[in-house]
Amino acid sequence: MSGPLTGVRVIDLSTMMAGPWTADILGDQGADVIKIEVPGKGDHVRSLPNRSGDMSAMFVNVNRSKRSLTLNLKSPAGVAVLKRLAADADVVVQNFRPGVVGRLGIDYEDLAAVNDRLIYLSLSGFGETGPDANQRVYDPLIQGITGLTTIQAGSDSERPRLIRTILPDKLTAVLGAQAVSAALFARERNDRGQHIRMSMLEGVLAFLWASDMGAFTFADQPVPIEKGGSFIDLIYETADGYMTIATNSNAEWQALCRALGHPEWIDDERFATPVGRSEHINERLALVQSALSGRTTDEWMEVMREFDVPAAPTLTRAKVIEHPQVLATEIITEYEHPVAGRLRQARVPARFSETVPDTPRGAPRLGEHNAEILAEAGLEESEITALIRDGVVGSEAYEAVGV
Repeated sequence: MSGPLTGVRVIDLSTMMAGPWTADILGDQGADVIKIEVPGKGDHVRSLPNRSGDMSAMFVNVNRSKRSLTLNLKSPAGVAVLKRLAADADVVVQNFRPGVVGRLGIDYEDLAAVNDRLIYLSLSGFGETGPDANQRVYDPLIQGITGLTTIQAGSDSERPRLIRTILPDKLTAVLGAQAVSAALFARERNDRGQHIRMSMLEGVLAFLWASDMGAFTFADQPVPIEKGGSFIDLIYETADGYMTIATNSNAEWQALCRALGHPEWIDDERFATPVGRSEHINERLALVQSALSGRTTDEWMEVMREFDVPAAPTLTRAKVIEHPQVLATEIITEYEHPVAGRLRQARVPARFSETVPDTPRGAPRLGEHNAEILAEAGLEESEITALIRDGVVGSEAYEAVGV
């Protein structure tokens, strides 16, 4: 693998989404990622629906650019193998519930003892302390406890609504990958590893504070009950579908008024300022909606471009991959996976001018790289055979499959 993280080795002990995608992001940027899985079982995500070649879509999407090693970490011999791998690794990513890695003997202190330059990322749901620290956590729980569901509802008085994607998981993965990169940079300066702790709770609250917790920013001011923003959001119905339009500045609002053929709205005192447009949001959005109903989305998009109004069609997932802008930027790529067949995925989003990443390595079969990884760690064939015989390493074996 090539990319800006070429030469970095990552041991991925995580499962599900946040941890695996953290490691996946690093792998997509060139790191050698070794995914440690339970022998004969593997990551639960392997068993999810939407499958091809007995591999699930979610698994191949968040575990590409990795190699798989099945290892029983409940056995002392398995822990010994992991420590042997950690001695030459740069990063470990784990998302066990707090306390589990300590009981297994593979926490930061255990692995730093064999490699003091190790970057060790611990991801959790609620953090390591507090009444909920040891609770099993999934994405909807974080959406609920952080207030994200009431933000999605538009008001504290409306029924909370989940965002229909696992945003806390995905956001934590992106933040986790950034934190690892920052720690690797720091290590170049001070030659020391470190333990990074991050929870989904922390990640989402930091994310929300950037724009959605404004009323709570000024500690000495009273906080009102959050009111509904409007009875409609910024999705408008056209003659044949939907589109979204977003105007923030006075100039953009005035351009929209002209584009819609209603320049008289510019002189309406209710909409003359950002504060006024916010206070009278229902009236404003209703007027915009009434004007958009008579033409198709494509027709309106031509008009919006002419008047330089920020706008976009609102697309179904099937239409996204066919949109001219998506095609022009070559975001979606296709390649052959030796087991799952032809895959369509988003490419590495960051475009590096000098350290260009390779096409991502296809997600591994369970235990596909057992012998290869252990041999790289210096184990003799007889040692590997003994580990498999004793159930420390999985006995998975595959015939070679051509691409």
